[in-house]
Amino acid sequence: MPIFRLSNEIFFPDPNFAEDDGLLAFGGDVTDSWVETAYRSGIFPWYSDDREILWWSPDPRFVLFPKELKISKSLKKAIKKEPYIVTFNQDFLSVINKCGTLRKREGTWITKKIINAYYGLHKRGLAVSVESWYENKLVGGLYGVAIGKCFYGESMFHTMDNASKIAFVTLVNKLVELDFQIIDCQVHTDYLESFGARFIPRENFLSILREFN
Repeated sequence: MPIFRLSNEIFFPDPNFAEDDGLLAFGGDVTDSWVETAYRSGIFPWYSDDREILWWSPDPRFVLFPKELKISKSLKKAIKKEPYIVTFNQDFLSVINKCGTLRKREGTWITKKIINAYYGLHKRGLAVSVESWYENKLVGGLYGVAIGKCFYGESMFHTMDNASKIAFVTLVNKLVELDFQIIDCQVHTDYLESFGARFIPRENFLSILREFN
């Protein structure tokens, strides 16, 4: 399959044209409008500062269905102790910046353009942050995008034990309450698999987006 070069016009090719590794296209721009269109199409950006913008749509897709959330016994015990105050959308910029800072050791994809794009989505009510606080200090959290009944997870961080895990469980419980159908985890991690995330065919993922976006 060819890898598509995008122009300045917001347009994405059919995700089924993606390479075996999920790479679909490069170029275009990273703004809130580009990212929103990508998510609605089953595509996401993932690149580093020294490379062109890359757009991906892997097959199979790694997802979590909110009602399938698994919580380990040890985490349940930690949650019962209520060690943190968990909030929504109280400090989006700090969450995304901390995710980027802690990912720099791995080569972050959370570039300045990414931060500006997701903050633009946040101001439009589409990007969401969840924060864990300990003694009024931000010690964990995550952010993602909510469109329709689909949540697209992006990144998380923690500086204290279980801080991001408790934020994540709080988020998933809220998504169940709001009847969200799917959480897009994008690519596999053992961390998210432990919560019940699993692979589904890309076509199934795209069908869910078409129905619930």
